[in-house]
Amino acid sequence: MRIMHSSDWHIGRSLYGRKRYEEHAAFLNWLLEVLEAEGIDVLLVAGDVFDNTAPSNRAQELYYRFLCQVADSSCRHVVITAGNHDSPSFLNAPRDLLRHLHIHIVGTAGDAVDEVLLLEDAGGEAALIVCAVPYLRDRDIRSVESGERMEDKERKLLEGIRQHYVQVCARAEQIQAQLPKPVPIVAMGHLFAAGGLKVEGDGVRDLYVGSLAQVGADIFPATIDYAALGHLHGAQLVAGNEKYRYSGSPLPMGFGEASRAKSVIKVVFSESCAEITPISVPLFRELRTIRGDWEKIQEQLEAMKSIHLKAWLEIIYNGNEMIGNLREKLDELIEDGELEILRVRDQRAAAAVPSLMGEGEILSELDVQEVFDRCLDAYEVPEDQREELLRVYHEVIDTLDTEDWLAE
Repeated sequence: MRIMHSSDWHIGRSLYGRKRYEEHAAFLNWLLEVLEAEGIDVLLVAGDVFDNTAPSNRAQELYYRFLCQVADSSCRHVVITAGNHDSPSFLNAPRDLLRHLHIHIVGTAGDAVDEVLLLEDAGGEAALIVCAVPYLRDRDIRSVESGERMEDKERKLLEGIRQHYVQVCARAEQIQAQLPKPVPIVAMGHLFAAGGLKVEGDGVRDLYVGSLAQVGADIFPATIDYAALGHLHGAQLVAGNEKYRYSGSPLPMGFGEASRAKSVIKVVFSESCAEITPISVPLFRELRTIRGDWEKIQEQLEAMKSIHLKAWLEIIYNGNEMIGNLREKLDELIEDGELEILRVRDQRAAAAVPSLMGEGEILSELDVQEVFDRCLDAYEVPEDQREELLRVYHEVIDTLDTEDWLAE
């Protein structure tokens, strides 16, 4: 059996107000081609298909169009489990219909019978057992008792996750015992394994209240031949085990992981072992971070324009000069190009803010002129610029005062 493991599509996600439908469409088209080219029998999607519980019409269109295309391809089965971003009831709603297309949906945790699937190969013989475990919500795995301590809640959460995998794997073993020959057992999961890595801005949420955001790799019974996991957006192993993997998100979720390679995981089972191969996902849109003073930023932007680069940009200004109209100047630099600035961070301004207030001072108790004077000092504005800035500032204050008087 040839399996493809993916997760965390987050269809419908925005990045600083920009929708990413074109990137998701390009990824799904690419994935369809890879499924055909690699002769994949089973596609596993381990949660967070959508970015929120009420996906837009465009997001749903991309999802269902892809499923219809896969149903007409050489890929015989699709197994999709819900993640913490998904609505279990939304995913589950068409599952009886999709089952006729060999698309299996598991949105909510329930009886082990509903989560364990026996999949057949092209010849109609049993070839793979999938423990399709979705994101395990607190209410699914833990009973609530009055007066219990946080430590008790965390212990019960961890034990609930462990017992759930014990139950579904026991069901898988029962099925396997009835077969004429053993077949691989694959477990799916949407969780935060201990030691997992995430980066700033990748959108990964903590899953549980308290310290139990992470669970140990020992929750997986030894009968599992491969664990296809979702939730962490960077492709990685669990506890160094080649058989327990996060495929990671196919798109970089933010600028912080723009340089990370993205992948889907191909798993080919033979009688002796599993051959595991990451397949690199192309970059469908460039995300670039430019950091430096004004001269360095200007130089890099002009270089990008000269090669007609199409990219979304994050600009981090850390120069010594105060630039009041920084965003306007940046927009002027990228005119008539294919660059788009999504985020501008002025580190110098941000660093100066804490120094405006003295110990024990409250902003509301300070005079507006005093606050402005402190801003000039904090930003180290040269004396020859202050006169004009003060004149404009007083004009603004006078205008506000006049408008307040008229309103009264």
